[in-house]
Amino acid sequence: MKPFTPVYVPVGVPTFHMESAEDAFVRSKKTLLSIDARFVVPAEKLLSIDALRAYLAPLSPDLVVFQNLTFANAAYMSEVLRACDCPVVLWTLREPVIDGGRLRLNSLTGAYSAANALRAFGDRPFLYAFGAPEEECVQATLRAGVAAAALKHALRSLKIAAVGHTPQGFGFGRALDSELTHVFGAELEAIEARELIDRAKGYTDEECRPYLEKTDCATCGLDCTPERNRLDHARLYKAYSDYIRQSGIGALASRCWPDFFTAFGTPVCTVLSMLNDDGVAAACESDIYGALSMWMGMQLSCSPVFFGDPVSLDETENTVTFWHCGAAACSLARRDTGATVGVHPNRKIGPAMDFGCEAFDDATIFRVGREPDGSFRFFLAEGAALDKPKQFTGTSVVVRTDAPARELVESSVKAGFEPHFVVIRGRHAETLEALATFFGFPVCRY
Repeated sequence: MKPFTPVYVPVGVPTFHMESAEDAFVRSKKTLLSIDARFVVPAEKLLSIDALRAYLAPLSPDLVVFQNLTFANAAYMSEVLRACDCPVVLWTLREPVIDGGRLRLNSLTGAYSAANALRAFGDRPFLYAFGAPEEECVQATLRAGVAAAALKHALRSLKIAAVGHTPQGFGFGRALDSELTHVFGAELEAIEARELIDRAKGYTDEECRPYLEKTDCATCGLDCTPERNRLDHARLYKAYSDYIRQSGIGALASRCWPDFFTAFGTPVCTVLSMLNDDGVAAACESDIYGALSMWMGMQLSCSPVFFGDPVSLDETENTVTFWHCGAAACSLARRDTGATVGVHPNRKIGPAMDFGCEAFDDATIFRVGREPDGSFRFFLAEGAALDKPKQFTGTSVVVRTDAPARELVESSVKAGFEPHFVVIRGRHAETLEALATFFGFPVCRY
């Protein structure tokens, strides 16, 4: 896959004040290259359709930052849309001087012309920035646009695995391979859970020893798990890891109950925990869109994310607790307890992770939601993960939300969102909202 390529397209006409345009051009290049050194920038301002066409001809942009250095009619944006199929950030410059004299740039009128062309070309979604290159609001929009476009580009190289089928009543996590490819650019493949179980059963203890030792180093109390379950965990971990490596999997959604308890005798929870720390977004209960949400969060934060259900609301603390049976990445555990191993809360079989997550000052709650008609939407909220011990048997994180927590819960329940969410380290709502814009998805932001 070709490298991500963002492209700066500064257009104008030579009948305006070229000294002001040149100054804005130089400052804009500096700002863009400081945000992402991969930006392709022209040597000169693009002051004609011919110059624009020649500049774009050898390029294959993954993002276009289209800037009216001066007024330019809609033909300039039309040429970009004809040549490029990628996200667009439309950037308007402030008029540099208002002194009763000459209109030096007239960038804003150019933006209206460009935006009108975007709408005419199938109502193409775009981000919009207004202001000088040094303004923080401009730079924030540009950063979000670049990060979102890079994530959209990376999705085209993602392969997701569906390990087994969703349990009855969990159909919200199902996905069609054609749908994932058409909408997100990702590839979906499927494998039966029993196939990985059969692979696991065929390994020797010696073949699985490195996986057992790796888990033992990452966790606390694994030695309290019966030996047979420890060895079977290592077999499963090797089976999943071999499959992921051989198939080039970046994210997976795995069936868990009841098969791994009834057909194998050992849960897959701790395998998924280890995979998340290995850099593979691993969701349980066969939730494909949960795994996709996890992968997006991991790309943005460069660290594992928490996957779980909202299970408790506390209005006095303005918090929502997210919990799941025990598949959270070991690196998310509180430092005072470490990644403690226990048993599955319902089946009472281990190993399953059993800890509270460490605090982090900035957190994003996120979900790729699918509507009954097949369209998509994003759930977004921000806040802080608090310093709280384990709330229930399993793994948990308590998030104080910026929005009123009760309102968030009531509104998202009424909106019919799926019961699985991811909690991402850091504040990424602006980037994810920009990504939703590029996809043309609505956003429910709290």
